[in-house]
Formats: sequence, structure tokens, C-alpha cells
Amino acid sequence: MNLEQNELNSPLSNLNFIFTWRPYQEKVLKNFDKFIKDNHFHVIAPPGSGKTILGLELIKRIGKKTLILTPTITVRNQWENRLQTFFTHNNSFTDFSFDIRKPKTLTFSTYQSLNSLYKSFENKNEYFNFFEEHNIDVLALDEAHHLKKEWWTCLYELKKQYHKTIVALTATPPYDSSNTEIKKYFSLCGEVDDEIMVPDLIKENNLCPHQDLVYLSEPLDYEINFIVNYRIKIANFIDALLVDTHFITFLKQHRFYQQTENNIDEIYQNIEYFSAILIFLNQVSEHINQEKLSVLGFNKNETIEFPKVTNNWIEILLQNLLVTDRINLFNKEGYLHELEKKLRKISAYKQNKVNLTGNKTIYKSLSSSPSKLNSICEIVLHEQINLKANLHCVILSDYIRKEYLNACNTEIDAINKLGILPIFHKLRKCIPHKNTIGVLTGSLVIIHESILYLLQEKEPLSMYSGTPLSSQNEFLIINSKSSKNQIVNSITELFESGDIKILIGTKSLLGEGWDAPSINSLILASVVGSFVTSNQMRGRAIRMHIKKPNKVGIIWHLACVDLSEKSGGKDLEILSRRFTAFLGITYSEKVVITNGFGRLQIPAKLNSDTIKTYNQHNFKKAKNRNQIKNNWNKAVSIGKSITQEILLLNQEKDKPATKTKIFYQDIVKYLSIEVIIGISYFLPNFIFKNLNIILNKGIVTFFFSLLSAFAFAFGYKIFTITKLYIRYGFIYKKIHKMALTILDTLITIKLITTDKNEILISTEKLSNGNISCNIQGANKLESQLFTNALDEILKPIENSKYLIVKTNWYRKKLNIYNFFAIPEIFSNNKKEALLFQENWLKHLGKSKLIYTRNKIGRRILLKARLSYIYNIDKKITKKNVIWK
Repeated sequence: MNLEQNELNSPLSNLNFIFTWRPYQEKVLKNFDKFIKDNHFHVIAPPGSGKTILGLELIKRIGKKTLILTPTITVRNQWENRLQTFFTHNNSFTDFSFDIRKPKTLTFSTYQSLNSLYKSFENKNEYFNFFEEHNIDVLALDEAHHLKKEWWTCLYELKKQYHKTIVALTATPPYDSSNTEIKKYFSLCGEVDDEIMVPDLIKENNLCPHQDLVYLSEPLDYEINFIVNYRIKIANFIDALLVDTHFITFLKQHRFYQQTENNIDEIYQNIEYFSAILIFLNQVSEHINQEKLSVLGFNKNETIEFPKVTNNWIEILLQNLLVTDRINLFNKEGYLHELEKKLRKISAYKQNKVNLTGNKTIYKSLSSSPSKLNSICEIVLHEQINLKANLHCVILSDYIRKEYLNACNTEIDAINKLGILPIFHKLRKCIPHKNTIGVLTGSLVIIHESILYLLQEKEPLSMYSGTPLSSQNEFLIINSKSSKNQIVNSITELFESGDIKILIGTKSLLGEGWDAPSINSLILASVVGSFVTSNQMRGRAIRMHIKKPNKVGIIWHLACVDLSEKSGGKDLEILSRRFTAFLGITYSEKVVITNGFGRLQIPAKLNSDTIKTYNQHNFKKAKNRNQIKNNWNKAVSIGKSITQEILLLNQEKDKPATKTKIFYQDIVKYLSIEVIIGISYFLPNFIFKNLNIILNKGIVTFFFSLLSAFAFAFGYKIFTITKLYIRYGFIYKKIHKMALTILDTLITIKLITTDKNEILISTEKLSNGNISCNIQGANKLESQLFTNALDEILKPIENSKYLIVKTNWYRKKLNIYNFFAIPEIFSNNKKEALLFQENWLKHLGKSKLIYTRNKIGRRILLKARLSYIYNIDKKITKKNVIWK
């Protein structure tokens, strides 16, 4: 593509950026010529990085007629606004259109409009011809993760048919979507070519320093009673099932148990189901015949330590019996129907789904808990004290809840739903200066009567009407006669000026495209959505404010804690998942920029006291905004770039104490130190007490006495050390060698093209017992491939096409086998799998390659997967990104 020639001949050549590019923007533009050669340029740029301006410059450099597609009309209009503001004088560029049916050099439209255009043609050829006739050669895609299925189809077919140049810009790739959705996204946008990092934006003062804080609440009494009663009913059901002789007999007669050999292929497809049968029968003291286990590849002298039955294992068992496998159990339909009725009675079976953990039922209750209304009031009260006249607080929620529109003061305490109007009424009752509260949604706008005159300065009185709330007539419902965008702009201006200090709105209206850089306190009272929408909402609060260069943003997240769960429950778990997308500073003494929930230091033991203490600590952090700013400056200065890391966590809650000790520590090193210390005491003491043997019976007798005593005192521990070392080695060293194996293989098959001398693999054992492994010097895509591959090796084996087994003569003697999955990226064909094995030999020693898609291989795969049910080799991993 001859970019210079295109640019000279294009009407776009008159566009020139009238300001100075920032360093991180210059870097993207510098790389553009190299990456656009494949007709794709895909860049990730967080909110506040000038993503739209970059997009316009890229389009200008391509110099061809372009269709720019956005998720909403608001965002569409922003593109045109940025064009005129940053690339022209006096809005002088006129060769643009908002009408997709009448395209010009630049056409600004939405994905929905493209889909409507697509449907308007009788056939695809007419649709394709439309673009050919109008010479549209470039598609610029803004936040393409918004695409619905039908929108994606009409866009992808256009790209595929005429090989259009694609410029894709996003703040949040859909990494948390299904594999299918992710593949569709990247097939359209291409692989990520460049990325602008949050620390770079902080360094250049383009994003403000900010901090995520979580405010925890406890369920209300009626919610606690609901949870307790639910768990009691589930516990009683499971207790009864464990002594139900009819059910035990039913399982013993199951074809998987009765005829294991004959059903090996089916068992292979659903190992969890078979495991659940064995675990249940083992729990009720049924002897598991060794012959059944030998079918799975276990030797006669190998013992299996089955885990205890848990709600999760019973859930897997019953889900298969009542749904997945029910068609094969037709002769037991009467019994299964009775079992289903029992589950329905305790609300544990709905829509063909068994739910014994209670996660969904309890999460639905706690995620919208009215206790969060009290949390919002507490936060706003403290932020009013902290920021006083400088407060610019936005509260985002999912639903309006219009049934509460005219709730009077006596009814507010009885509100039991989370939403825009419940939050509005709760705040107007509990905080001072309620005249500064406003509501802004697509269908409902509320302001206080005292600022009505300010609205009149922005819009003529003839363009709207104000209707007092019947329950609170000092607040007015504003009905605009102009466009929705006009009233949104007017209310936004009142918020920016500080006349409205607390603005409550829906995430659908304010979560994306809405620009209010004055926000310094954001409360996310939204329970619906992926990390994509969460990150977009969060982006509202971290934008720099030109008029207030010392702005520090606080993003408040709400969670209602299930105190009956050690983990804090599903609401806290869902929140923790969102934090995989959030990069921020840690609270630790050594400040680090990283993602993940760990940086928030949620108490390990959650109860009323620890929750109160935690919330008070967070209020202190919010008050000391200068410290947040200093911490960002300190953390940014000690790093250079973002690197991805795999953490091997040091905790696994279901393991017995003796085994967690094995997992958390390098037990080889631990026991070795113990033996060395023991010998240092034992040897002098033994010699002193047995000098008479040397004098009376000679040195040889003394030597044999020493060996006998030594073997008696330390033999078992030395044997344990030897066996564990052979099995596990020093874990962090082994992980480093695995990482090198992956790196060498990725380089050989040219999935990593960065010079190997520029890449560093760093593996270390952290003070908290975690093991960290990261890659530095590789680009974004290369880092992602490396991290995913290492994660696959360390995680429990699932349905891998190839396994690698560490084996040699002494491992065979001790019946020790380490199974590892060959990552999917190296399993496309045997040649690549053998290449991986060759690199494994170089770094980790001899191994055997197992192909699992034949009868022998499937049996070994079953053994490997079943091993992870009880094997202390099972480890939990976590992906992080960190600024280093």
C-alpha cells in the first residue's frame, strides 16, 4: 500500500493535526506503516488516550474513502467533533456524511445502520456493489466488540468479499467472551498490532491518578435467613442421599461402574461424571475394585486417595443423571423423576440445571441487595466531607425501577431493589445538600427546582417542561421537546459546572461515549455486564481534567458478602473477575502497578468486624488523594513496560493441612534443611556417646553402628526427599525450564519473531509463597501466546490432544509419572508436538509423547485427568499483567 501517494491525492490531505502528538501516540504512528501492510491495523487504547484522534490520523494517512462505524450515535458524533476540533480551523472540512446511503470521503455511521443497509438489498451482490460503486475502501471499526451476530455477519462478509482495509480501535478487547466470540472478533479486526498502556498515559498526564476501592456490605436479616434456610435444605438433602441405599445401589448398577471396560470411550468424554460416581461410592465406604482402576491405566500397587464428597461433586453427579445421561437411564425414569421432585422442592433444580452450591440463587439475591443502597449513602457522605464543593460524583446502575418514582419518605426504608430511583430516594433522604442531586437516563431526567433557572440559560423554556414529583415536589421531572442528546448535553454541563454534584444514571446512557472529565468519584452500582462494560464505565472517572490538573479519581465498587462462604460468596467472586481488566496500584509497602483483585487486600477472614475495619481503611485512602497521586508517580517511575505473568498460587482451600504444606513450600528444600540441621546435632552427639565402640571394637564396627543409627533416624525423611524431588523437583526451577521450552518452540515455528536476545524469561519465588513467571521484551501478541501456553501446562489436564510424560528407569521403579498437557498451539500436528518434545528434552530431560486420540492414548489421558482429582501436583494458576 503506497500511503504517501494515496494521502497526496486524497481530499483528506487537507487535514492536519493542529496540536503536538504525545510520545505514546507518536510510537503508534511510527509503527503504522509496518503493520498496515496486511491491510489491518488493530490498536488497543484506553479511555483518555486520544483513540478517536489517532483513528482519524490513521485514516488520513491511508488516504482512501472510509466508512467509520461506531456502537452509538453519541460516539458517531464525537468522531466528527474530534475531526473538526483537532484537524481543521473553523470546521472547514465538509466532505463528510452521517448518512450511510449517501457516503462521502468520510462517512460516520453506526453498526446498526450498516445492518439496516444490508437488509435493504434483495441479495448480497447488490450490497457488495453499493460499496464498489461508492469506492469505499477502508472500514474503521470503533469498539467492534459491540457487534451483535447479525451486525458481525454483514461486516465480515463485506471484508471477506472485497478485502477492505480494516482499522480497528478499542479500549477493551472481549477477552472474557467465549472462544467463538473472541475468534470472530480477531478474524474481523486482525491481531493486535499496538497497545497504549495506562501507566504511559499517567506519565504523560493524559489520565489522572486513580484508585479502585471496594465497599463491602452484609446481607440484611431477611437475606441472611434466606441463605441459611437454603443451605440447610441442601445439606439435609445431601445427608439423606449419602445414606440412601436405593441411590447407592442405583450407582453401583450404572453401566460406567458395572461395565467400565465396555464404556471406556464414553467415560473418556465425561471423566468428571465417572469421577463423581467413584467419589460418592468411596464416601459411603463402598470398595472400589482395583480392576476398574486398572482399566484407567492405574497399576495394582498404585493407591488412589479420593477426595471427600462436596456439594460440587454431588451437583456434577446429579446433573449428569437427571439431564446429560438421562436418555440412557430410561429404565430408571421413575426413580429419577422422584429425585427431580425432591430437588425442585428445595429450589435446587430449575430449567434442567442442578444447583447445590447455591451460587446463582444466592448471587441473584446479594448482587442486588438493598444493603448496597446504604453503602452508596455512606460513600457519598464521606466523599462530600472529603471533597466538599469539588465533589463531582456519578453513580451508575442498571435499571430505573420506575415503580419507585413517587416513593414518599416513609416508604424509602422498605425499598428492596437496587436501581436509579431507589438510589435517588435513598440519597435525598440521607445526605445534606440534596439540591445537588440529579438523575439522567434515556427516559427519565430529574433535577432540583433550585437549579431550574440554570437549565433555562442553556435551553429555552419552550423546549422542555418540568413536572414536580408527587411525593417530593421540590424535584422536577424534565420532559424535553428537543432531541435526547440536547438534554443530555445540558444536564452534563450543569454537572461539569458543579451545580449538580451527584448524578445518578444508567450505564447504557452514561457508561460509554458520555464525556464528563470532572468526575472524581464514581460508584459502580451495576451488576450486569462483562469486564468490557465495567472498564468503559470505569473510564469515565480516570480522564484528566484540563481545568483541574490535580484531579484524583476514585472508583467505588460494591459487594455484598455471603458470610456463610469462606470466599465471601459469588458477588465478591464476580467482582474479582472484573478486576482482571483493571490496571491499578497496589496498597502494599512496595507500590506496584498490576491488575487483579489481590491488590485490594480484601480480608482473608470476613466477618462483621473485619468488614467494618476494611471499609474504614478505604475511607482513609479516599481521603488521602495526594498519597494516591504520589504512589502512582512512584510506581510509574520504576517500570518501563507492561509484562504478562503467570502466578502459581500458594493456596488451595480444599487440601488437608499436611498437603497444603507440601504445596506451599518447596518441600524438598524444607525437608533437606531439616535433615541437615538434624545431622549437625546427631553426629557430634553420636560420636561423643559411642567413643567406647571405636576403642573396644574398632572403626569398622563404629562405622556400621553409625550407618544403622543414621538410617533409623533419617532414612524415612531422606527417602521422602528423594521421592518428592524426583516427582516435583524445585517447582520454580521446573517452571522456568517449561517457560524456556515454550519460548524456543514459539520461536522455531515463527509465532515469536522478536529477536530472542531481546526477550527475558523471569521466574521467581515471591515472599507470599506464589511463584511468578513472566516474559519481557516480546510484543503484546507474543506475550499472550506465551502466557496462555504456560497456563495450559500448569493447569489440570483436560482434553489435550498430546501429553508429555516425564519418565526414566528410576521413576518407573518408584511408580512416579508426571503428566503434562502439550499446549493447544503446539498440537495442530505431530510435527509441532515433536518439536515441543525436542525442546522439552533440552531443558527438562527425557519424556514420552502420548497421542490421546487412540485407545491406548485415551486410557492414559483418563489416568492423567483422574490423577488431578487427588494428586498434590494439582496447582492453581492466575494470569496477571504487571508494570516492570
